[in-house]
Amino acid sequence: MMELAYTMQGDYLIPDLVLPEEEMHIGKYGMLRKAYLKNHRKGTYASLMMSGKLNGHLKEIDRISKERIEMITAKLLEYNPAPGKTIDPMGWAGHMNNLRHSAEESVLTELVYN
Repeated sequence: MMELAYTMQGDYLIPDLVLPEEEMHIGKYGMLRKAYLKNHRKGTYASLMMSGKLNGHLKEIDRISKERIEMITAKLLEYNPAPGKTIDPMGWAGHMNNLRHSAEESVLTELVYN
């Protein structure tokens, strides 16, 4: 069990809760996960925040999401090859964007909004 220190303020004992000061960059998927937890999973959000594990969780979700998107995009590209980049640059860009959005949609459903 965790021991808490208290400070007397007037007639009340206020717990001394201090979160560790960590400067972390949380990317797009981490921020989406944070918003989802804050709005739809309030208990989980509060638990992670109070235990000081929220930033680590968000950073991990962001890292895994990026890796998974790259992996899924590569697999989709194997099954649906893109047109030649030099022959049809706009078609190539559109095809690659479609693959990336499909992979991102899958990852958002699996990891971020779950």
